[in-house]
Amino acid sequence: MTSADVLHLLPLIVLAGGTIIGMLGIAVYRDHILTLVITLGTLIGAFVTLRFPLHSPNEYITPLVQFDGYAIFFLGLLFLTALAVAVMSYGYMRGRAVVREELYILLLIAMLGCSVLVSSTHFASFFLGLEVLSVSLYALAAYLRSQPTDIEAGLKYLIPAATSSSFLLFGMAMVYAHTGTMELSGLAQFATGTWHKSDLLALAGMGMILIGIGFKLALVPFHFWAADVYEGAPAPVTALIATASKGAVFALLLRYFSAMGIQVREPFFVIFTVVAIASMFLGNYLALFQSNLKRLLAYSSIAHMGYLLVAFLAGGRLAVTAVMFYLLAYFITTLGAFGVLTALSNKDTDFSHLAGYRGLVFHHPLLGTVLAVMMFSLAGIPLTAGFLAKFYVLFAGVRSALWLLVLVLIVNSVVGLFYYLRVIVAIYQPVPLTPEESRAGQPYRPAPSASLIGGVLLVVLTVGLIWLGVYPGPVIRWIEALLGL
Repeated sequence: MTSADVLHLLPLIVLAGGTIIGMLGIAVYRDHILTLVITLGTLIGAFVTLRFPLHSPNEYITPLVQFDGYAIFFLGLLFLTALAVAVMSYGYMRGRAVVREELYILLLIAMLGCSVLVSSTHFASFFLGLEVLSVSLYALAAYLRSQPTDIEAGLKYLIPAATSSSFLLFGMAMVYAHTGTMELSGLAQFATGTWHKSDLLALAGMGMILIGIGFKLALVPFHFWAADVYEGAPAPVTALIATASKGAVFALLLRYFSAMGIQVREPFFVIFTVVAIASMFLGNYLALFQSNLKRLLAYSSIAHMGYLLVAFLAGGRLAVTAVMFYLLAYFITTLGAFGVLTALSNKDTDFSHLAGYRGLVFHHPLLGTVLAVMMFSLAGIPLTAGFLAKFYVLFAGVRSALWLLVLVLIVNSVVGLFYYLRVIVAIYQPVPLTPEESRAGQPYRPAPSASLIGGVLLVVLTVGLIWLGVYPGPVIRWIEALLGL
């Protein structure tokens, strides 16, 4: 390995080193703020050591990982996401009578798994990154352990994730038995060739790999764990699962399965089309009946993964750009929504029931405004990044003449407006005073747990969301430069 290779690996080295320093620091002296500082310093250091070339460098580091412009984009996005989750976690955890420091260590380990995942070029690195991410999320989902729902969330994430890992391993073994290679580029070359009856073993293996990925992305029919895990896990952990975990897996799916020419591979194209349509319809349908914000966002995320599959199936350079911009907008929006939920949660329970958000903008104008903007973006209202992201996905589908998927996307976007507007109406709905509140002179006001830095984070996310919705040009050009387009 050359010195240049070491420089490319610096983000991963910084992440691993920061994790070790944090663990040793906890062993010597436990301090919540000190552990947070180490975590933030590690993530900032990993982000700074990324190289941002004007053109894709296409650097391979051994046969296991590749640091090209595509990987660099997702690494930067993941590091910034983890930074936001760490900031949210500080305000969320500081009032709780639990051991707090290990949450940040698990967060860094999860980011290490995500980083390996998005840069992997081999079955070994793919599976290693996925399992490092999954194992840390098992513990994070059940981290609080104060209520039965916390343990339930951990178990309901553990069992489907372990099942999906079994499918992945068996599928990889079947593909390797037929092709004789574990490099993902070899898999792509096999898939772009002509298939014969003798290829059934490898095709079955690829199908099992797709089943495993479907579990990780909570696509229909592998979505049943999502709502319970979202509801039971701590709010910052739910934000991590909804963004970094799904984004890293989708990045891998896009990189390698789009290279296979999925549009002309009828069996896989039909499978992905059915899954996309089912995810859009079922995700939006189930979200219509939710009175819990975390469960609503869980089913909403299923629909959004279906929207992303439209661009994935469209293929081509435009589709890759559309997916990357969509994930950027989705990450910002989801982090902002869960940031508000985190800020309003108390030491006993998460503030997730929709009835509690009535009149939020009158009690806490900043939090109410931020949540309203995030809901507008998820619904795809103009002047937000969510609108342009959905427009790019729609345009990619139209350009590839995927008329059925385009029609389904439009219909489901209209359906999604209903439950997002329910949240917005609740935020701006005046709350009548009860007799006890009238005697006290003021209505009930949940005490926000967000720190000053948490409030700054919400403002930054909101400004970034509107900026991307009004002036996305520089970001689009930067994405295209990273991809060498």
